[in-house]
This record gives sequence, structure tokens and C-alpha cells, in this order.
Amino acid sequence: MKRLDKSPTGIAGFDELTNGGVPKGRPTIVCGGPGCGKTMLAVEFLVRGATEFNEPGVLMTFEETGDEMSKNVASLGFDLQKLAAKKKLVLEYVRIEPAEIQETGEYDLEGLFIRLQHAVKTIGAKRVVLDTLEAIFSGFSNTGMLRAEIRRLFRWLKDRGLTTVVTAEKGEGTLTRYGLEEYVSDCVIFLDHRVTDQISTRRMRVVKYRGASHIADEVPFLIDERGFSVLPSSSMRLDHEVSSERISSGVKDLDDMLEGKGFYRGSSILISGTAGTGKSSMAAHFAQETCRNGERCLYIALEESPAQAMRNMRSIGVDLEKHVRKGLLRFEAWRPTQSGLEMHLLQIHKLVEQHKPSTVIIDPLTSLVTGGTDQLHSMLMRLIDYLKTQQITGFFTALTTGRNKEIEETDVGISSLIDTWIFARDVELNGERNRCLHVLKSRGMANSNQIREFVMSKEGIHLLPVYVGNGTVLTGSARISQEARERAESLQRRQTAEEQQRVLSGKRKALEAQIAALRLEYAQEEARATLVKQQDERREREMSQDMLQMESFRSGARRGKIGGRNGKVEVEHGS
Repeated sequence: MKRLDKSPTGIAGFDELTNGGVPKGRPTIVCGGPGCGKTMLAVEFLVRGATEFNEPGVLMTFEETGDEMSKNVASLGFDLQKLAAKKKLVLEYVRIEPAEIQETGEYDLEGLFIRLQHAVKTIGAKRVVLDTLEAIFSGFSNTGMLRAEIRRLFRWLKDRGLTTVVTAEKGEGTLTRYGLEEYVSDCVIFLDHRVTDQISTRRMRVVKYRGASHIADEVPFLIDERGFSVLPSSSMRLDHEVSSERISSGVKDLDDMLEGKGFYRGSSILISGTAGTGKSSMAAHFAQETCRNGERCLYIALEESPAQAMRNMRSIGVDLEKHVRKGLLRFEAWRPTQSGLEMHLLQIHKLVEQHKPSTVIIDPLTSLVTGGTDQLHSMLMRLIDYLKTQQITGFFTALTTGRNKEIEETDVGISSLIDTWIFARDVELNGERNRCLHVLKSRGMANSNQIREFVMSKEGIHLLPVYVGNGTVLTGSARISQEARERAESLQRRQTAEEQQRVLSGKRKALEAQIAALRLEYAQEEARATLVKQQDERREREMSQDMLQMESFRSGARRGKIGGRNGKVEVEHGS
């Protein structure tokens, strides 16, 4: 079966949302309220087609001239005049004044068709944008005639195989002003610009797409100096690949708590804890380790400026500035209230595409909590899944508040999404506060269950060996005092043991001397017995040999005879 052909728009994330782009050779309606970005999307559709897919286009406007449109989209980096000079684009302005139009009899679009046909033939256009549709029919109220003419316009575009994007204004209770365009078009895209808690967000939804499956959920999008950026929907799929490669945390003692190998590449790591427990310092060590290995790191700070963060980390022996100069570390800082959560997510997407990092650090996530956590949880879920699909290791910090709150819960509600979770806390004992940490979980690897005290010095972070006294973890001066007492007790026990050892050593030497004397006496007796035995055996052998010789001699004398021949004596022995 032949599937519906699609034309890729080249807009980041949009083609993924629509599984390929807009329907090829068919009209698409882009509708929404004022300021939602309809014209910007349509123009980018034309520009990307001309520059990336070798498909020239026609931009026919009814409200703004070509010069005005060129100036409007210049902020996105699009040079319409340059494309027009290269015969990649035609700017066609059609002036329509509703006051000059009188509704009498039939309404004819032939003049519009002729101008549009001429523009298409001039450059061999494959794409067309009409901005905006309401301007064509603004002077008419006959809905029957409007529907017929809109259908006629769309049929004319279809017959010529022109991939068309038509912008339309939102109506009262309808997607478009007349409520007709969405029914006769093959694809309807609705843009929304809303303000919630004084923060504006833009969202997109594919309302209709004939002949093709699509995602009907709302997705955020961003308009900036690069044009449109739509959040890819595939970041929510759980089909990403995983790696068995391990990377260091930058703190050797922490790596030792994780089988001595550190984190899995492409995993998500969260270090949470109360204020001042060293979360940002851990993040700085991880960033430094990434850059030492020649890999790129993206560090997003939500509470400190880059200069302040780099100055503070120098106090613990971490020099991030040199990695920034080398281009391995990119420091980005902005206030959480600067934009909505979706905009934060899209900005991170853009930075990842630009910098191509192997690790991303966000410090801290809890700064993004401005209202309810449900929206933040959804945003962070998309972010974590996106990083995993890119095989990027995510390192996050989170602030926990309240002493009675269960540590197995975080203020951002993403503990279940995290692969390795490290909890840092303060331990108060003997009038001191000391830092400790332990690994709450680490998926896919064995991990230590010990609570380790760690200290920060000019040489960085070091975890002290675990020390337990009276069933509790001792830190600081309490640990030093307890260690001194145990050293004294150990010395006394050692001295007592040494005295006992000396007594035993004397007894052992005396006993060994007695044993040596007995062994010597035994050896002498054994030697004498052996000599007597050997002499007896020798005498017995000699007597046995003498008896054999005598017996042989006697036997020969009996059997022999004496005779003489020619004066000789012969002795014959019988058989």
C-alpha cells in the first residue's frame, strides 16, 4: 500500500512530531491567536525548503509587504531578499481592502490564481505560503460561498501538487475565524500562546492529519534567533540504548563506594541534601573530571553566575575556568523565573545540540519549583529521557528541606527516575556540624551501605574511612576524642600482651632446651642401636657365605674321580 507522501519542514522537532513533516502536495492550516507564531512557522517552512531541500517557494501575503516581511523574519536569521535574488523565493504582496469590496453575485478568485500561477512558474516553486487566509474573504459573510471558494482554492493548490501552508486566525469557539478551513484542509496545526503565573509559554498541537498517524498531545515550542524549536516527542519513549562503560565521579573515595568504578555512562545521577552539604562541590568535581578526560560538559547554574561559581570552586582546588577557556566546559546561568519550564527544557535541548556534551549538570533542580510539582515532574521526565536517548550522563543537585521529611522523597519528585541517588546531610554532635553522605541507590551495580564523613579542603573533597562508635557514626571532634581513647586503650592492651609474650617466650626457650637435650640423647641411643644392628647383620651374612662355600666344596669331592692317561691326572664330575 502506498503511504501518504510528506514534505519535511526542517523545523527542529516538528518533523518528528508529525512523523515526517506536512502532507506533500496538500494544504496545511496553521491557526492560532495573535502572537503565537503562525507567520514565523510558515516562513521557516519556505526558507528551510529552499535552503535544505532544494524546493523553491512562493510567499503570498495579504497584510504585509515583502519588505516588511523581510524585516520581521531577519531576527530569525532568514534573509528573504537574498533568497529572492537567487530565484529560490518569490515575495508576492496582494493588497485587499475589505471596504472596497462589495458582495454582489459570485465571487471569483481567478485573479488570485493567475498571480499565484505566474509566481510558481517563475521559479518552479514546490511550496506555497498564504498569509493570512482571512484577508482574502474578509469582506464577505456568506458562509456557503466562503466554504465553496475555500474548497476551490485548496483544490486548485492540490491539482498542481503544491505543498501549501495557509495561516489562519483563531475564531470564537472555533479553530479558525470562519470555522470552515479546518474541515477542507488535510492538516491542521494549532498554535497557542498562553500566560500562566506571569510566565508565557507557547504550545503546538496537531489537531488533524488526514491519511497519517500523528501525536495529538500539546508540545511546547520556542521561537528565538534560530527560528522554531519544538520539543521532540520521542524523548518520552523508553527504547534508548544503554552503556556498560563506567565514568568517574571525580572523587575517588566516592567511586570506591560504587564498586571502585563510578557511574554508568548515560545514566542519571542525583545528589540531594540540605543547604551547605557540598552538592555543588560534588557537581564541580564531576565537571572537572569530565573535562580532564577530554570530553565536553554543559553546566547549567540556576542560582549563581558563572564567575561566582568558578571563584567559589577554586577554594577547594577545582579550577573550572581553564576548561571554559579550552572550550570543554560551557557554563550557562539564568534565573528559573526567566521563562516557563518548557522554555527551560527547549533551551537545554538547544545547548545540547550546540555544545555536544557528554555530561550535563543542572544545579539545582529545586530552583525550578515555582508552583506545583506535577508540571516540573513532567518536564524533568522529558529531560532525563532525552539525555538518555543521546547517551548523555545527567548530574543533578536538589535541595531538601525539613528535618522530619523522609529523605527517600525529593522536592522535585524524580527519585524514581534517577539511576544513582546520593544523599548528603549534616550530622550534629558535640556542638559541631559535620558533613556525611551515603548512597541511597545505584541501579545495576553493587554499592556501599556505609555513611561516610567527607571534608572539603584546598585539595578537594575526601571521604574519611567509616568510623562507628557505640552504634552511631562519629564525626568531627567526637570522632577525634573517641579515637584518642581507643588509642590509649589499645596501647595498654598492647603493653600487657607484650609482657605476656615475654613470659611465654622464656618458658618456650626453657622447654625447647629440654626438648633439644632429650632429642640429642635419643639420637645417640638410636645411633648405637643402629650400629649394633648393622654389625649383627654383617656377621650373619659372612657366616652364610662360609656355609655355602663349604657345602659346595664337599659336594664336588664326592662326585669327582681320579685317573691318569699319559702321565696326566683328570678329574671328571658327574652330572
